[in-house]
Amino acid sequence: MKTMSMKRMNGPLSERRCPSSVPLSTRPRNVVRRVAADSPVESEVPEIPKPVLSSGDMMQLGKSDLKVPVIGVGAWAWGDRSGYWGYGSQYGQDESRNAYKAILEVFGDSAFIDTAEVYGFGKSEEFLGEFMKETGTSPLVASKFAPQPWRLSADSVPEACRASLKRLQLQKMALYMQHWPGFALNAFSNEAYLDGFVKVKEQGLADAVGVSNFNAQRIKGAVKRLQLADIPLASNQVQYSLLYRRFSTLYCTALQVQYSLLYRAPESNGVLEACKEYGVTLVAYSPLCQGLLTGKYVEKGEKPYGPRKFLFTDSRIRDIQPLLSALTAISQERGKSLAQISLNWCVCKGTLPIPGAKNEKQLKEIAGALGWRLSDGEVTELDKISGKIPSATGAPFENW
Repeated sequence: MKTMSMKRMNGPLSERRCPSSVPLSTRPRNVVRRVAADSPVESEVPEIPKPVLSSGDMMQLGKSDLKVPVIGVGAWAWGDRSGYWGYGSQYGQDESRNAYKAILEVFGDSAFIDTAEVYGFGKSEEFLGEFMKETGTSPLVASKFAPQPWRLSADSVPEACRASLKRLQLQKMALYMQHWPGFALNAFSNEAYLDGFVKVKEQGLADAVGVSNFNAQRIKGAVKRLQLADIPLASNQVQYSLLYRRFSTLYCTALQVQYSLLYRAPESNGVLEACKEYGVTLVAYSPLCQGLLTGKYVEKGEKPYGPRKFLFTDSRIRDIQPLLSALTAISQERGKSLAQISLNWCVCKGTLPIPGAKNEKQLKEIAGALGWRLSDGEVTELDKISGKIPSATGAPFENW
């Protein structure tokens, strides 16, 4: 890990931190300097000790130079103001801050954190920026461009990226993605958006670029367009879990999709096979199906707060009961929670799950999925049982 850390500090990833007149090699080891993207004011904060993950818990993101943990963290719920996750009533900024500190305890600066400009209408990025500044840390940050109706040109992409970087208080991020394809009027701007991502790379705003919720045809078009500038497509973020297993074959550098025991579309339609063939990392969002696979709501007979409760219908609970029973059996044998087993299943499939963590407790449970692997027999058994469960409905974008 020390060798890898030095490589990151000397390589392009070090540019994520705002520049300082003091060379990195001569700075105090217990102090990290950060400069806000829009301010020359420097601040000194104590550096949090960096844990050392085993080599088995680290992976290369596709064919890029990025080295990431085998499990990332999603920040969708941080600062959410839609009412979907219960922010403001069930948890707040302090809980998100404690979750971030727990991320550092587990992953250190190697942490891979996924956010987007639309999460909390920018609050997720702002919170993450504040937390990084407070702790003087620079994890691997991924954010996303939203193809809003008024954004029609290539220049809108680097402009949005700069706005995200300002909220994050960074000058460069690890990965920048298009959150969904342009539709209606914006459908005519999809090629322009890809040209905009070329500008993001050329202007040094991100180490890698990608997309999200793209179907096979759109992915292939994106790959060809970016290849004109000799830039690889680094990710496609779509749904994938144990309940949804149908998706289309595609080629890219890293694929980000929803994937869990309940949503496994990329398996049956060839996307996972294609990713392995072309050296693409599949990044799986909602790997716990927004709480369904934790079993906690089933055990207590409760439903989560807000609109998310509509995912937990009585018929859905009945459908997944055999899978929850299988997870419980493994849980009792291994001393791991249902959530940890579900995340480990994603890792065993060669994917990179990014579960959300609203608080410290959830993050520490995520950490329990590291350092071990399910047996081939356990993976096969979970595959078999989940394959009999009616598929969950996926994000609509991937079908358009």
